[in-house]
Amino acid sequence: MINEIGTRIRKARERKGISQEAMALELEITQSNYGRLEKNDTRLTVPKIQKIAKVLDIPIAYLFDEKSAKIINQHNNDSAKKQYAYNVDTIINADKEHISTLKEEILFLRNLLKNK
Repeated sequence: MINEIGTRIRKARERKGISQEAMALELEITQSNYGRLEKNDTRLTVPKIQKIAKVLDIPIAYLFDEKSAKIINQHNNDSAKKQYAYNVDTIINADKEHISTLKEEILFLRNLLKNK
């Protein structure tokens, strides 16, 4: 699967001359977690996408390779509503997976702290 959204984020970030570290600070995550977002766009959540678009000063539609007019027209289409519902379910499942990996990372970090 091609990581289209992550690729668009990376290209927009690079055009703006913003480092991964700076983006991570804006998103309040580690640089390594931010790097994973650019490599694996299934980890992206709606709030993160909104924040990324704001930081990069780009429309969210750009990240999805959509034109604003096309998005408005799709909202009036029944099949688009089904597609939108599917996308929401996909995002929710990705969020659940991401939360699970974050829990594992927290446990790992806690164990590191205990061993110090």
